Amino acid sequence: MSTRDLYVQDPGDPVWKVPASGAARFSWDYDDGRDRLLALYQKGKDKQWDATLRIDWDQEVDPCDPLGTPDESMSLYGTRYWDKMTEKDRGELRQHYTSWQFSQFLHGEQGAMVCAARIVESVPDLDAKFYSATQTMDEARHAEIYSRFLQEKIGMLYPINDNLQALLSDTLKDSRWDMPYLGMQVLIEGLALAAFGMIRDTTTKPLPKQILAYVMQDEARHVAFGRMALRDYYKQLTDAELREREEFVIEGCYLMRDRLRGLEVLENFGIPHDEAAEFTENSEFLHLFRKLLFSRIVPCVKDIGLWGERLQRAYVDMGVFEMGDSNLDLLMAEDEEIAEKLDAERFAAEEEARTAEVAAAIAEGADEG
Repeated sequence: MSTRDLYVQDPGDPVWKVPASGAARFSWDYDDGRDRLLALYQKGKDKQWDATLRIDWDQEVDPCDPLGTPDESMSLYGTRYWDKMTEKDRGELRQHYTSWQFSQFLHGEQGAMVCAARIVESVPDLDAKFYSATQTMDEARHAEIYSRFLQEKIGMLYPINDNLQALLSDTLKDSRWDMPYLGMQVLIEGLALAAFGMIRDTTTKPLPKQILAYVMQDEARHVAFGRMALRDYYKQLTDAELREREEFVIEGCYLMRDRLRGLEVLENFGIPHDEAAEFTENSEFLHLFRKLLFSRIVPCVKDIGLWGERLQRAYVDMGVFEMGDSNLDLLMAEDEEIAEKLDAERFAAEEEARTAEVAAAIAEGADEG
């Protein structure tokens, strides 16, 4: 079956072409480069992994309850439409919501792969090119994982959301070499990390928890890379140049905030657009979800030196200004620890199973003797 057959709605042309601008930059300076960035490059090489081997794909997933999260997380919960639904209808709604969320993750990861490749091409420093090459591989692996999860376990995909597509387009069309960093590493990756983390920490199902934990371990390095490169570069910019980038961040944050409503899902269930928008606006869970999604972006934007008055006012308007004081390093360290703990638990369980198998074989041999 073709992937296109699994789309709930027609995704349009099979290839989306974004006009590219800007220069491909070569560097003839092969000195060692910045120690911090080269250390991150080494870590990027050391931490490569095979999604086919590290993830236990034999774990079953119920498409009608893929995540095991509370029904209150769906904006339709508690409405008259929800009350009329059968349990079968509610199972289909859970399937659609998960498909919509993970489809956006999938499309975003392909966008991240393209942006990382663009950084390899356009960034002037060789140490940054080295690291971006490892990130391009990471993002390819993430797209592979989400594609497999959607096709094999959920059986359904959604097209890319309009707002995510708009931000990707703006990021890729800009000729300035730092914009793929800012649009992808800070905004899209930062938002995705927060979304991944909320699902990782609330799902009761082992396969999606494993997938998200391992992807987040990679993403923690990517955000660190963006912070290092942009913090160094933005110290050299004029106030006018910094304001231009702050305008891009403001517009991007509003786009991303408005992206996370899932109206496509509700409209697929026959709910008029205006009612669907009202349900999402009134959902207490989605209010909290949308606010927490900026927990990774706001401190990163502040850290790289974009913290002008207009940007601060925008974050006050979104209700996320106080997140500028979040400890981003602590969040990233926790992401690493959770993935390593999952690995340790899995290896311990496998070792226990092997030990039990050997003991059983020995006992069987003794009985026969």
